[in-house]
Amino acid sequence: MKTYTLDDTIAAISTPLGEGGISIVRLSGPASRSIAGRLFVPARAGSSLKPRRLVLGHIVDRRDGQPVDEVLIAFMPAPHTFTREDVVEIDSHGGSVPARRILELCLLEGARLAGPGEFTLRAFLNGRLDLAQAEAILDVVRARTDAGLRLAVGQLAGGLSHRVRAARERLLRVQAHLVASIDFPEDEIPPLDLPAELALAQGALAELLREAERGIVYRQGVRAAIVGRPNVGKSSLLNALLRNERAIVTPIPGTTRDTVEETLNLQGIPLVLVDTAGLHAGSHDPIERLGIERSRAALQQADLALVVLDGSEPLRAADREVLALLDERPALLVLNKADLPPALDAASLPAGPRRVAVSATAGEGLPLLEQALVEMILGGEIVASDALLVSNPRHKAALTVAAEGVAAAARDYAAGVPADFISIAVAEALLALGEITGETAGEELLDRIFREFCIGK
Repeated sequence: MKTYTLDDTIAAISTPLGEGGISIVRLSGPASRSIAGRLFVPARAGSSLKPRRLVLGHIVDRRDGQPVDEVLIAFMPAPHTFTREDVVEIDSHGGSVPARRILELCLLEGARLAGPGEFTLRAFLNGRLDLAQAEAILDVVRARTDAGLRLAVGQLAGGLSHRVRAARERLLRVQAHLVASIDFPEDEIPPLDLPAELALAQGALAELLREAERGIVYRQGVRAAIVGRPNVGKSSLLNALLRNERAIVTPIPGTTRDTVEETLNLQGIPLVLVDTAGLHAGSHDPIERLGIERSRAALQQADLALVVLDGSEPLRAADREVLALLDERPALLVLNKADLPPALDAASLPAGPRRVAVSATAGEGLPLLEQALVEMILGGEIVASDALLVSNPRHKAALTVAAEGVAAAARDYAAGVPADFISIAVAEALLALGEITGETAGEELLDRIFREFCIGK
């Protein structure tokens, strides 16, 4: 298990490597200013690293006195910084070579290369952010839609943490009352309506959990596999939904030999569309057979299936083979080629999945298809712009454990179970809620969370 330290100075490149307008090297820690000061030569004589001022100059390699790059440098003193430590940011010209050279010089002057997410970790350890807010930073960076960004920014502002802490404070009052009644049975303990307090905590946790699935969808997205026999219009449907000619479309069956993935912003939901090779038995072409196997794998990994059928033809045996592969998986039947005379008998289709008629080439029915997808994914509800949803699977799991603990405590109290056993259930709930905001998070959990961050964040 890693042991965290806050008494050294870390450094990293905080912008993506590659060509760009600027690159930023960031330092955080007690020696930030002195390290930067030894490398920086101001353009104007007498200038210095004044707090919260951008200063123009050069980073110079002290070994040979040669300038590395012209830079703008900013010194921000603790505690009014992201990490609540002294921070220096060096803005060099965009490109991997200047930033890498500047970072190397900082390390030679005594800084340590930061680990993944270590700047954000220090912000958490120094009380600048709680753990839920720290995780929200990663969600902001990874947001793929405006709705996902709104959820992440709301969590970064502390909206989720406030509600979790309110529930935890209520349970702490319950726990304090239970412990006092156990330790001091002969003393007069101030009264507390335990059933009412537990019921209020249960309600608060249930409200957070109620919208968790929707929140996770907006954060992580949904995978939809477009499946069907050859030449029913799967690739045409992909192109129509994307409003872009992403996949090759020809009248020749079997044109698609491999899966093609693209992400669609579907009313704020990141929908990953996976176009697959036509599914059918009896192919002797080894490349086509490999594509079919990949199509089957894509279907198994998908959250839902878009089963494309040719509405201008009767149902074929190959169509039935595709439908048999669904295996209770959520599916939407897309009856394509609606611009042609219909020939598909509705009675031949399975009764469960919803059906939408479209013409991928003419664009007919696409809005209805998109709305049907949204209703399948969200149960017919669209997220409000100011909604606060639990969007992290870890948070949902912790809330579930907490809700189970509170429910157990309420049952035990109603059954007349001794206070020490009720206290155990409440303690489990408190531990779970504390892991969301960080009050009870151990180093193993912190390691698991922050190693997902990039270095320099």
